[in-house]
Amino acid sequence: MTPCVLHNLQISDYQEVWDLQKSLFQEMIDKKTHRQETSPLHLIMVEHPHVYTFGKSAEENNMLATPEYLKAMGASVYHIERGGDITYHGPGQLVVYPIFDLELLGMGIKTFVNTIEECIKGTLQELGIESGTIPDRIGVWLDIDGKRERKIAAIGIKCSRYVSMHGLALNANTDLSMFGHIVPCGIPDKEVTSIEKEIGRQIDMDYLKNLLGKQFADRFALIYQ
Repeated sequence: MTPCVLHNLQISDYQEVWDLQKSLFQEMIDKKTHRQETSPLHLIMVEHPHVYTFGKSAEENNMLATPEYLKAMGASVYHIERGGDITYHGPGQLVVYPIFDLELLGMGIKTFVNTIEECIKGTLQELGIESGTIPDRIGVWLDIDGKRERKIAAIGIKCSRYVSMHGLALNANTDLSMFGHIVPCGIPDKEVTSIEKEIGRQIDMDYLKNLLGKQFADRFALIYQ
């Protein structure tokens, strides 16, 4: 079992949590570089106020709202170092940032991403929601190849020296209308959904954190500190 510090945050400013990620990420890399004692892993669970983030390969045209409109509704915009296109974070969405040493876990980047997808799928299954993945489309989807193929969770990470940051966003009680201001993940013809929409009621966020946290502990063999 690998020690992991679990950071269970409430609704927190995106910049503050991004700074926390970068600090933990750099500390872990520095210790690896200087062959110091291995840091514990870190798993951050949080909700954010309304924010749109552009990944390194994002197309500016995938933002459909004007800067003035975004400012009026209180939404921030950040260009960040993860892969992928543009996505939305906001209240009612569970965002999880694993700051993991993949070498310590004995896995490559592809296996890491696949395991995150399995954590999400396992959590949804606990809630009676069947989900899956699509080749060449990172994330978790419902009704794959059906009439209403729709995305419920996005994944975007950065890795350096096999240390990860950024992570996943799982739509729980999310205001899905906020996705109408972008082309989510650069895919124009697919719906976005949430746990609330699929099960017909809101889900308690602490309960959801516990479910997803257990999936991470089981599938990555973690022991929380």
